[in-house]
Amino acid sequence: MCNITIIMSATNQLRADHDQVRRLEKVVSKCSQEIYKGTHIPFSDIEKITIVISDFVDTIHHSREEDSYFPCVASYDTLKDEIRKFMIEHEFGRNIAREISRHLRRWKNGEDAREPVARFLKTYSIYLFDHLNKENKFFDEAEATVLSKEEETEMYEQYRSVNAIVKKIDEMIAEIDWLESRPWF
Repeated sequence: MCNITIIMSATNQLRADHDQVRRLEKVVSKCSQEIYKGTHIPFSDIEKITIVISDFVDTIHHSREEDSYFPCVASYDTLKDEIRKFMIEHEFGRNIAREISRHLRRWKNGEDAREPVARFLKTYSIYLFDHLNKENKFFDEAEATVLSKEEETEMYEQYRSVNAIVKKIDEMIAEIDWLESRPWF
């Protein structure tokens, strides 16, 4: 029997976030498909999706990248073009999320907004799929050629030092678990 020690690092933490975001991407995609089919999806389920997008993807994960990881990588005067593109993509994702919420409000107020809700959910799912794939390649390069083990550990400790965020991540993972258990999923 082998004992394998996994050393957590900032890059590994972001990859772990991506694993959870990938699960969300599948939920978002399935929700969109089911709305298009005419399946009844409770508004509360779609609202929960928007909360996970806002609280986990944007507030926690993207802020880790934007406020810590990207600046550290960019400080070596490398990969700046990729970082700029990711920042633009993050804003694009925020815009899509706002559209989901806007059309969901219309739908809840009695307007027939099923199609735009489904369309923007599908758009968000496609965005996540593409964005995660590109960022994972970026992480591989940053980890292999830019960041030192000490920097990786220091950023990871910074991520883990905010207990409220650690607790919030656990809550968001539980929300994804719950969404995956819904009958429409």
